[in-house]
Amino acid sequence: MNAVSVVTLAGGRPDHLHNLVLGLGRQTQLPVELIVAVLQTEPYVLPDAPFPVRQMMMATPELALAAARNAAARAATGDTIVFLDMDCIPTPTLIADYARRLDELDGLLMGEVMYLPGGATQAAWSYDAFEAIAVRHSDRQGPPAEGIQICTDYRCFWSLNFAMRRATFIDSGGFDERYVGYGGEDTDYGKTIDQAGIPIAWIKGGLAYHQYHPHHMPPVHHLDSVVRNAEVFEAKWGYRTMGHWLHAFALMGLVDHAPGRPIRILRRPDSDDLALTGQQSHQPYANTATVIRILEARVAA
Repeated sequence: MNAVSVVTLAGGRPDHLHNLVLGLGRQTQLPVELIVAVLQTEPYVLPDAPFPVRQMMMATPELALAAARNAAARAATGDTIVFLDMDCIPTPTLIADYARRLDELDGLLMGEVMYLPGGATQAAWSYDAFEAIAVRHSDRQGPPAEGIQICTDYRCFWSLNFAMRRATFIDSGGFDERYVGYGGEDTDYGKTIDQAGIPIAWIKGGLAYHQYHPHHMPPVHHLDSVVRNAEVFEAKWGYRTMGHWLHAFALMGLVDHAPGRPIRILRRPDSDDLALTGQQSHQPYANTATVIRILEARVAA
C-alpha cells in the first residue's frame, strides 16, 4: 500500500480547513500525514486527527502559492502526494483511489470535484447531503466512466485536487516560484510536465466536495497578479495565458492587453465590477464565461 502524504495551502477560512481534516479522518486509507503550508501569521487550531498534522509557517508577505506547494511537497515523507485545496472535503475513498491509480500510471492524476452552494457545511454535514446538492463546474470535463483517461491539453490541469508520486513531482522541478499571487502557476506547471512527457490524466474517483466561499470570476480582485503572471508566462513560453480573464478585463475597460507590448492596467476595479463578477451564496461557483457573455452583449448594444 502506498504511503500517501496530503499537502494543502491555508490562509483564513478556518472552518474550511477544519472540514478538510475531518474528511481526511474518514478515509478508508488514512494518509501518513497532513502538511499545511500556512499563509497567515498565526497557526490554526485544528481538530484531533488519526494521523500527524504539520503546520509549516510560510514567511512570505505575498500569496506565494507556487513556493508554498513546493516547500510542503519537499517536506512530505509519503511515496505519493495528494495536493488538496483547503476548501475541499475529500470523500472516504479519495486517498485509496489515488494510491491505486498511481500504481497504474506514473503521472499527474486529477480526481473529481463537485461544488457546494452556500450553507452546505454550516451544520453537521454528510456525504449523502452533499451528493444531493453538489454540481459539476461547467468549465470542467467530467471524469471517465471508469479507470484513467489521458488529458491531451495541458490547460485542463487545475491544482485544487490532484496527486503525483513524490519522486515524479520533485524530478519535475515543481511549480515555478516566479509566479506570485493568484493566477498562471497551474497552467505553467501543466505546460512544464507536458513538455517533460509526464502524462496528465483524469481518474474515476478521487472525489472532493468544494466548499462555498465568496469569489470573483473573472478575478478582478487579483487584477495586478493576473497581469504580472500573464507576462511571466509570456516571457517563458512566448504567448500569454489566462486569455479569457484578460479578454473580460479588457471588455470592462480595466486593461489594454494588445499583443506585442506590455499589458497596461487602465483603471482599478470599482463596485460595479465587483458586483458583476461576484459569486452569490446560491451559486456553487462563479463563471467567467457568463460574465463575458454579458459584457459582449453590452458592447454589441
